[in-house]
Amino acid sequence: MSGKLLSQLGKLWLALILFFLYAPIIVMAVMSFNESQYYQLPFEFSMRWYEKLAANAEIIDAASRSVMIAVVTTIIATLLGTAASVALFRFDFPGKRFLQVMLFPPIAIPWLITGTAMLIFFFGVGLGRGTPSVIIGHVALALPYVIVVVSARLATFDVTLEEAARSMGANGWTVTTRVTLPWISSGIIAGALFAFAVSFDQFVVSYFLSEPGDSTLPVLIYTSIRKGFTPEINAISTIIIVVSMAVMLFAARFSNFGGER
Repeated sequence: MSGKLLSQLGKLWLALILFFLYAPIIVMAVMSFNESQYYQLPFEFSMRWYEKLAANAEIIDAASRSVMIAVVTTIIATLLGTAASVALFRFDFPGKRFLQVMLFPPIAIPWLITGTAMLIFFFGVGLGRGTPSVIIGHVALALPYVIVVVSARLATFDVTLEEAARSMGANGWTVTTRVTLPWISSGIIAGALFAFAVSFDQFVVSYFLSEPGDSTLPVLIYTSIRKGFTPEINAISTIIIVVSMAVMLFAARFSNFGGER
């Protein structure tokens, strides 16, 4: 088999994968502009569902709540995760390897089990359900992702840069802020994006820990589908996808993902 044929097959395979990933999203986005509530064809362009979305206070409130929780979760998880990653990178102490291994079970454990455990725990300590519990739960889920991503970036860090900075009189804080953090900034941004995505998309933990009438967007979408699906969900989903992709492209454009070539 010639190299040219292999190249063509590879391109075809990549195209099929991309089609498999994006075809449902494209169909959903297109149907958000369809006049028909029941997706009837032929397609008739209309902004009807976006207009109804703008007047739907319940969906707007849920989306705003989800964004707020995701932003708070991202800030907390990124700060804690970056600090933990730097500490694990710089210091050796008893139990370090055990702590690193224990980062992976929260990722692997089904979120249904995690949500049940968190609900029992928060009621046991008297915190109960509500936004603080949701934020804590989301931080617990997002933190391992941040640590793994930032630690992967730190694995490429040249420790002699820190040693050189110290030899020139820089203290620990200066070394961290002027040498270490700029080097791992792309990892920090990537970890923050993971944290935001995990929080914003989280359904199970939010479902267990949210108070009635105080739902996040994934929970509201789930309950709306049970009552009867409307293209307003398509409209809000399309907006979220466009904004998410714009943020991702912006981050990829101005951050050094993948390191130096």
